[in-house]
Amino acid sequence: MTQNQTPPQHGWAYRRIALPILALLRRGASPEKLAWSLAAGTLIGINPILGSTTVLCLALAFIFRLNIVASQITNHLVYPLQLILVIPFIRLGSRLFHTAPMPLSAKELLHAARTSPLKLARELWLWESHALVLWVILSAALIPILALVLTPILRRLLVRIQRHEYPLIPEA
Repeated sequence: MTQNQTPPQHGWAYRRIALPILALLRRGASPEKLAWSLAAGTLIGINPILGSTTVLCLALAFIFRLNIVASQITNHLVYPLQLILVIPFIRLGSRLFHTAPMPLSAKELLHAARTSPLKLARELWLWESHALVLWVILSAALIPILALVLTPILRRLLVRIQRHEYPLIPEA
């Protein structure tokens, strides 16, 4: 690089997502294990139990000896998707298990909370448990598929890293 050229400016996604994954590959993480870690983090990150993803991701990464950093990157990356998918998981779970649909209006929920809070709590747990069962089935099918898709991509990235085609830090 000559003195007149400025170093390449990378966006947020490259700095916060791509560089850590490239760094993991460069430091010896196998593409296969990294693919499984990314896949698990992605699917765990969309589970319908809000607030459970980080702990669940850590536990499964520990149990299956996955890369914790990679699984947490994708877990946190898909958080907006988790928020978007909570209601569809609950609705689909209600249909699948033939339970009454969850009322989505604030007025209905407040009325139920005031008149019979215990009944509402039981129904919320029922809806969430059905959504969770649906998510488990979906995850069991999609984690291996996503890992199989990501493995060759990560292998190609590793080859490019070994050829120094993807520098982790721009040359000054």
